Amino acid sequence: MAASGKAKLKIDISENAAKKIGDLTVQDGRQACGLRVKVVGGGCSGLSYKMDLDIPRDGDRVFERESAKVIVDRKSFIYLRGTELDFSETLMDSGFKLTNPNIKRACGCGSSFSV
Repeated sequence: MAASGKAKLKIDISENAAKKIGDLTVQDGRQACGLRVKVVGGGCSGLSYKMDLDIPRDGDRVFERESAKVIVDRKSFIYLRGTELDFSETLMDSGFKLTNPNIKRACGCGSSFSV
């Protein structure tokens, strides 16, 4: 039981997401940076995700896989605990995908949510 509680205190990064983050940070020329994932107000369900390349700041949580970093501020981490970050690329859609176990309701387009 302790292991499942501990798992919720992190963000999992898939192999595909780690590779894409690595590619983006090298292209950007700032290899010390990572992907900042943030929860912001907005959208039809109240909250939405924002992602940017950034560097860690005081108070941030940093999660790593294969030297790829995901950076989350304290407030956003409340909403993102236990989330899995993946990256997929298909003919119809490509981008980072967040599987967030904390979501209670999401909008039809999938770009906003509430907890």
